Amino acid sequence: MVRPAEIALTVTKLGTHIGARVDGVRLDGDLESGVVELLHAALLRHGVIFFRGQHHLDDEGQFAFAKRLGAPIRVFGPNAIAAGPPGVSRVDSRRGKATRWHTDHTFALTIPKASILRAVTLPAYGGSTLWASTAAAYASLPTPLRHLTENLWAMHSSNRYDQLGYLEGVGAILTPGGSPTPYRSLQDTNMLGNQLRAAHEEESTLRAEHPVVRVHPETGERTLLLGGWARGFVGLEHYESQVLFELLQHRITLPENTIRWDWEPGDVAIWDNCATQHRAVDDYDDQHRLMHRVALIGEVPVDIHGRCSRQLTGGTPESITD
Repeated sequence: MVRPAEIALTVTKLGTHIGARVDGVRLDGDLESGVVELLHAALLRHGVIFFRGQHHLDDEGQFAFAKRLGAPIRVFGPNAIAAGPPGVSRVDSRRGKATRWHTDHTFALTIPKASILRAVTLPAYGGSTLWASTAAAYASLPTPLRHLTENLWAMHSSNRYDQLGYLEGVGAILTPGGSPTPYRSLQDTNMLGNQLRAAHEEESTLRAEHPVVRVHPETGERTLLLGGWARGFVGLEHYESQVLFELLQHRITLPENTIRWDWEPGDVAIWDNCATQHRAVDDYDDQHRLMHRVALIGEVPVDIHGRCSRQLTGGTPESITD
């Protein structure tokens, strides 16, 4: 039986390229399949969808709802919720503020397909989140840039000090075929210091090589796969990588491609991680901002020629299917 609240579901478009607000639905793990399909379609259409007034949700409810959309990724380490569902993680301003544009977990081979973010503790002012459409950014590229990006690959790493290939013959990674792949870091900082710090973090580092243009696994759209975890382009010098990265990121984050959400208590946001980037806005001083997130397992990215991404170091995320 369809509940009255589900019949009243409406989707209000918030921007030309990205963003919509969904009203008239109470998120939980018992939603009718037809409602889940409508939410999924709205997510693919608008890139990120927002919900107000979901005060009833706790960690268990958020996790149960997320499982209706896909298989949550198991969370380990300090961001896991103690004694909570294994797929809910903390996004806590006391541990850091994600103020760089990024697509979640691009250092992994299977990039999350979507994330569900719930406001838990909000500052009295500020603390918005921005999202950008990487599909709209690709679509607006002039033809010469499209041809360039469609044949370009980048290395993404969880190690912020990665300097692979920054020195000739130093730190090259062996591809599955056994030949060294040159990378030039996008971080224009102290080279030797970063190499030493990179070596210190090496044991837990995840690295993957992804196409800059990926084909969306559900919509077939072409999107730009870059963001803050990208460390360099295959076969390009450091300066070339840096300039090209900044050019493409500028295209992605043009105001026309973005949406800004001002959080209120009870808010939930869901974004398509295959077609967006996002970043938090640090304009709330030293106030506490706490969000809880569930990320859903995705597929290995594929470029327009049918070539799949490659994991260079580390493992793959563990999904929760029970």
